[in-house]
Amino acid sequence: MCVAAWRRSKRFFAKSTILKIQPESILFGGYPMNISGLVITLNEEKNIQSCLESLMQVCDEVILVDSGSTDCTVDIARKMGAIVVEQAYLGDGFQRNFGAAYAKNDWILCLDADERMDENLVEFLKNLCVSEEGPDAYAFRRKNLLGSRWIKHCGWYPDYCARLYNRKKAKFSEVKQHAKVLAENIKRIDRDMIHYSFRNIGELFSKPGRNFSTRAAKIMYLENRKVHCFSPFLHGINSFIRKYFLKRGFLDGVDGMTVALSSGVNGYLKYAKLLELQRDSAVLKQQDFDKIW
Repeated sequence: MCVAAWRRSKRFFAKSTILKIQPESILFGGYPMNISGLVITLNEEKNIQSCLESLMQVCDEVILVDSGSTDCTVDIARKMGAIVVEQAYLGDGFQRNFGAAYAKNDWILCLDADERMDENLVEFLKNLCVSEEGPDAYAFRRKNLLGSRWIKHCGWYPDYCARLYNRKKAKFSEVKQHAKVLAENIKRIDRDMIHYSFRNIGELFSKPGRNFSTRAAKIMYLENRKVHCFSPFLHGINSFIRKYFLKRGFLDGVDGMTVALSSGVNGYLKYAKLLELQRDSAVLKQQDFDKIW
C-alpha cells in the first residue's frame, strides 16, 4: 500500500468515518506515480492557462511543444513555469512523441489545449499508485461540449481516450492526425476529462469546412487514395447515419441532429475536396503540400 494512501486511511478510520475506496484508485504493492504533463499548441492563448492549471494539479512538470504560435501562448506558458519546446508541426502523433522525449518522468499525461480534468479525475490521479505488473496506459472518458451543452450521444460520450501512459511501454501512433496511444495493456477508468470542443454551432460547421476536411483531403491525396464521383455523397450520408441513428444522436434532440449534420458535411467535404484535387489541375497547383497543417 502506498504510504500516502495508508496515512489517509489511518486518519479516516481514527475519526470513525466510513472510507469509500474506489477499487481502481489504489494498487496495493505499488508506488506513487510521478507524472509529466504534455500539451501541443498553435495559437492557443484562449485555452492554455486553464489547460496548464489543470495539468499542474497532478504533474510535477509540464512540457509544452509549440509549433509557431503568433499569439501569447508561449509567453503565458513560460510565465506559468511550463517547459516550452518549439518545433515545427510534425503531425499529431509525431509531435506528441517528440515532446515526450523531454520528460523527466516515465508516466506522461497528455491533454489537448481545450481539455481539462474534472475534480474526480484529479483526485483519482493524486491517489494512483503503479506497479510493474499494472497497466501500460489509462484511458478516461471524455465529455465533449457544444457551447456549454454536454453531448451524450453521437459517439461523443463516453469517448474513452488513453491519455496517461508509461513511455517505456507505450507511445502515440506515428500518424499525422487522430493519433492514439499504442499500448498492450490499457485500463479504462470511469473518470472524466472535459473537452470544450466547439464554442458554438457556427464553429462546429466552420472548423470542418475550413480546416479538418482540407487537411484530410491533402493527406488522402498524398496517400494516392482513389475516389469516384459518388464518394462524397456516400461518405457524407454514411457519416450522418452513423452519428444520428447508430450512435443514437436523436436522443440529444436538436443538438444531436446538428452534430450528425456537421459530421455528414465534413464527410462530404473531405471526399469532394479530394476529388477536386484529382480532377482539377488548377486547384491542385494552388495547394502547398509542405504546409498541410
